[in-house]
Amino acid sequence: MNNAAEHSEEHTGLFVALEGGEATGKTTQIGLLRKWLQACGRHVVTTREPGGTAIGERIRPLLLDHGQGEVDPRTEALLFAASRAAHVRQLIRPALSRGEVVLCDRYVDSSLAYQGVGRGLGIEEVAQINRWATEGLTPDLTVVLDVDPEISRRRRAHRDGGAVGDRIESADNAFHSRLRQAFLDRAEAAPERYLVLDAAVDAQSIQQRIRTRLAKLLDLDQGVQTV
Repeated sequence: MNNAAEHSEEHTGLFVALEGGEATGKTTQIGLLRKWLQACGRHVVTTREPGGTAIGERIRPLLLDHGQGEVDPRTEALLFAASRAAHVRQLIRPALSRGEVVLCDRYVDSSLAYQGVGRGLGIEEVAQINRWATEGLTPDLTVVLDVDPEISRRRRAHRDGGAVGDRIESADNAFHSRLRQAFLDRAEAAPERYLVLDAAVDAQSIQQRIRTRLAKLLDLDQGVQTV
């Protein structure tokens, strides 16, 4: 039995995670999806990681802001998992139990890529602490927005006016190239649960591809074109 089938039995909602490198357009796509799903009559929760809860939002700057002192890879992985544990217990599971659609900007795949591969901690080691933190909750669909790290770097510079990125954004291109491959490897291993899209194309084209997949999962009218 695949993960989507397993989790459809334990909740009546739908859990969708958007993943990928930096500046791939996850926030834009989540905003467009929310409007479309609401127009289709669905209740939608949008959230992000790290964050999503009061304690998660307090953990977020410890992970991302410069000037926090040394944050070694193990500490980083555990802080992400701690934020995620609160996120799942306090926000995501309750929303799914109410039958709502949860759109999440990053989830466990980000930790597997960033800490497991990028920081060299090992995918299985990071997966283990996250299985415990999330009580095994897996998205019904994970959308990977894929883009070349050099394009991502230029987008970040344009978006932030040339300002230095956060602790993770400011890592070198080799780091971000490892992350990109990690996301693609995850998707290749479980194609039934992933949708990989070229994030270099226009936002509306990406949006339509995601809507087509979600319409099948939710039995929605694909003719709804609200943006």
